[in-house]
Amino acid sequence: MIRQYELVERVKSYDPETDENLLNRAYVFSMKAHGKQLRASGDPYFSHPLEVAGILTNMQLDCNTIVTALLHDTIEDTVATREQIEELFGEEIAKMVDGVTKLSKLEYVSENSKQAENFSKFLLAMSNDIRVLLVKLADRLHNMRTLHYIRKEEKRVRIARETLDIYAPLAERIGMQEVKEELEGLAFPYVYPEAYESIIKRLEYLHANTADIRDQVIRELEMLMEEAGIEAEVKGREKKPYSIWRKMTYRNVSLENQADILAFRIIVDDRETCYRALGAVHQKWQAVPGLFKDYISMPKPNGYQSLHTAVIGPQKNKIEIQIRSTEMDAVAEKGVAAHWTYKQHANSKEGAQFRWLQDLLEILEHSADPEEFLEHTKLAMYQDQVFCFTPKGELISLPRGATVVDFAYAVHTRIGDTCVGGKINGKPVQLRTILKNGDQVEILRSKAQHPSPTWLNFVITGKAKSAIRRFIRLQKKNEYIKLGRSILERSFLRESREFTQKSIGLAAKKLNMGGVDEVYEMVGKGELSDRKVLETVFPGIKLNGKDNNRPLNGADENGEKKKKNRSIPIRGLTPGLAVHLAECCHPLPGDRIVGISTTGKGIMVHTIDCDALEAYSETPEAWLDLSWAEQEEDLGFFVGRIEMLLDHEPGVLATVLNIVALERGNVSNIKFVERSPDLFRIELDIEIRDVKHLTSIITALRANERVNSVERAFS
Repeated sequence: MIRQYELVERVKSYDPETDENLLNRAYVFSMKAHGKQLRASGDPYFSHPLEVAGILTNMQLDCNTIVTALLHDTIEDTVATREQIEELFGEEIAKMVDGVTKLSKLEYVSENSKQAENFSKFLLAMSNDIRVLLVKLADRLHNMRTLHYIRKEEKRVRIARETLDIYAPLAERIGMQEVKEELEGLAFPYVYPEAYESIIKRLEYLHANTADIRDQVIRELEMLMEEAGIEAEVKGREKKPYSIWRKMTYRNVSLENQADILAFRIIVDDRETCYRALGAVHQKWQAVPGLFKDYISMPKPNGYQSLHTAVIGPQKNKIEIQIRSTEMDAVAEKGVAAHWTYKQHANSKEGAQFRWLQDLLEILEHSADPEEFLEHTKLAMYQDQVFCFTPKGELISLPRGATVVDFAYAVHTRIGDTCVGGKINGKPVQLRTILKNGDQVEILRSKAQHPSPTWLNFVITGKAKSAIRRFIRLQKKNEYIKLGRSILERSFLRESREFTQKSIGLAAKKLNMGGVDEVYEMVGKGELSDRKVLETVFPGIKLNGKDNNRPLNGADENGEKKKKNRSIPIRGLTPGLAVHLAECCHPLPGDRIVGISTTGKGIMVHTIDCDALEAYSETPEAWLDLSWAEQEEDLGFFVGRIEMLLDHEPGVLATVLNIVALERGNVSNIKFVERSPDLFRIELDIEIRDVKHLTSIITALRANERVNSVERAFS
């Protein structure tokens, strides 16, 4: 365990002006606060914050960050309070300690939602000061180093998986390659033990056959740099097991075909010398086409800069070489932490390397619940990038496989919401077109456009998925509100009661709801009956009208069939003539209608805009001006037809039928019109009362996120 004076000396070695008194006070406060607490290993608990502080001194972080590390578990695991820490150590340190706190005392529905909620709160704190993330990563790193002391295998696997899913990608996002690789290396054996054992065995075999090659390449590169008059340090490194496994899994590249299992790094003084060194390497050995990458002129989002090339080296072996300056190498290994050494701007969040953080905050704002946020966050953090440009030359980095819509949302949410098309390198393309490195992308927009649910079938970025789902949720909610208001207006009218916002507001208050819109939404969803609302607004009311939502099978409240006059309620008919409702347009009460008189067939009733009427345009004598008669009694059901475009997923048809049933409709026929791997189109014939009833069903269907489109069909 690091002693008090040793910790102070470490910090003073790179920051002679550090506040020694502050460090000593934090050391003593944390040691006393944790008292006799023990870790799973049996060590004093205080050893943990001390080791976290030690990890951060290796990154040469400022005094306040080291103090935060010493105190980071005191609020959660001891009797210390945030107010006490603020009083003793200042507001800045108190905020950082509060940001790192795990919030484990909060209870959530599931382990996943607990993890997601903690992460979202942590992200908000991190957005104010990136040092919060550095402390959290050091905290996780030490916990992973001691993970084997935890007895329950299930808990070890859960912590390791969380490390791979969240903390290693976060370390990569801020360029901390050393921390990222160690986290992955520690987690890999717990999450994928069989894959780990297999790769380790194959690497041991390769070691035995490549040791001589490694030393030979280093010697030749050193001689090559010397001949070119370039002062350089040459290193050899081996790709880590988890990185090898990811490449094998996600890119389907076998271990033997990975050129960078053995990689070599040439470190020179400055940017210009990097390109001179590259020229010398390519003069010596033949370059492998397609494997050169210039991350100096086009840095990664986390600030990483380097030249990457693959060449056919000694003994015809394919090897990877990285060329970078001394400063680039420090940033590549320590990421944002290196800025404290080179630029001394501890609180800076400027620059492209922090744009991803703003994207995550936007995802957090738009997500419906913590688990959805966690899903989108994972999508947003994985790094296999393509680099594209706006027409003005701004660089946009996206995950490989991203589409035009993903690009639009990466530029700005409003641009994504209103995009109708795109141009890649000046040529018009579809929204689902996948982008390639170096593409210049122009987004075509329309104010009338809105996000489409079908976009979820091809977008891959967390930001795009989050924004589209947010719009769908809002649209769905608005549809339910509109439907619920319509139902209540009819119910109040039926009972001869005045419908006002004030009366619905009163019902909302009595029912402990958030407001009138929530009442409308619940009624529209079918989770609150119009009868209940009426009884809440008018206690003791005797409801004598018919139920708006009664079934259409002609049964009474006891389920017994009623005998009714089934004559069609149409004005303008000559008594005794046979009347038929046309199957081409399925006219319903509420539609504008006309009749066509046909010898021997009687009157055929069509909607006024039915395409079949064109056949009678030159025989005006056959036309009859008709209208629906008002009826006090419900005469039963009519058939309406709708056409729908649905996601091709298990259970979607059952969802549709359930919605129709909840709206008191009855499906009498289903026709599959078109199928594709992603979507299918169907026609439904539904028994309903009138146009308003059909409209209510269509509205409810449109509100479901698995329904891409639904329209009334007239043929």
